[in-house]
Amino acid sequence: MFSKSLIAFVAIVAASGAIATPTRRNAPASQCNTAPVQCCDTSTTSSNPTAASILQSIGVVLGADIPVGLTCTPITVVGAGSGAVCNASPLCCENNKFAGLIAIGCTPVDLSL
Repeated sequence: MFSKSLIAFVAIVAASGAIATPTRRNAPASQCNTAPVQCCDTSTTSSNPTAASILQSIGVVLGADIPVGLTCTPITVVGAGSGAVCNASPLCCENNKFAGLIAIGCTPVDLSL
């Protein structure tokens, strides 16, 4: 009886280790409905001292840990997948109205999709 229970336990443990866990993937650039996609030198949060300093200097108050991009330039989605290049962080941001200094509410995107 003990050996059957042990075998069942080992089988359950082995099976639970084989369960796949989802991997977070970046959204395709075409899913960015706040276009254009931004190529930012840095992807961080509003809690980052540099980001906090920039936000303060332009009079924007955000909660902690809001995703932001620093030093951003727009990328046209037309080229996505076939020539769009961003050697830094391609991001889809909700608020890009600060002349590339900072973009607010950003999520990573995959330019190859």
